[in-house]
Amino acid sequence: MTTALVATYFVVHRSTIKNLVARHRQELTESGLTVLQGADLQEFEGLKMSPSNESYPQAKRRRLTLYTRRTVLNVAMLLRDSPVAREVRAHLLNAVERNEAPAADLERRVSAIEGVLGEVGSAMRDLAMVVHRVDDRLRRVETRLGDMDTRLGDVETRLGDMDARLDHMRTELESTRRIVAGMSVRLADLAGDPDISHRLCRRYRHGRP
Repeated sequence: MTTALVATYFVVHRSTIKNLVARHRQELTESGLTVLQGADLQEFEGLKMSPSNESYPQAKRRRLTLYTRRTVLNVAMLLRDSPVAREVRAHLLNAVERNEAPAADLERRVSAIEGVLGEVGSAMRDLAMVVHRVDDRLRRVETRLGDMDTRLGDVETRLGDMDARLDHMRTELESTRRIVAGMSVRLADLAGDPDISHRLCRRYRHGRP
């Protein structure tokens, strides 16, 4: 909106709006007040203005002050002696009052959530301590299991050595059995020979065992 439109809306003279802007320019600028000039003004006039629009005079100008919706509401809060401005302020106050109840309810809910979060935080701290103790115990158990695994490895190695020795002893026993069996066969042959005594005597005479 231009200064002329703002003055028309609040039913005041244009100079009243200009004086208000001069007194509160920084505040209104922060609310969106803009002053166009030079190339920006030419571009705006080319895009927004038309000969049929009586609200925008077609005379050449060096600058143009524009008001956003927020700026107009800011003017309503600063403007005196304007029934329209008073109505706007009343509307804003009513809107604030209507929003107070939901805001208060929201604040209560937030407070309740914060209380629950406080309890949850305390429980989480206790749980963290328990988890730390359990983790420490699990580490000790893991260490013990590692020691037991090492010992079982040693026992397995020893059992392997014993198994190898038993296999060797089994082999030697089988060999001994075969030797004994061969000797038994030879002794049986000797026992069944009728000339055994004669042959033994002859061997001993010639010096043979």
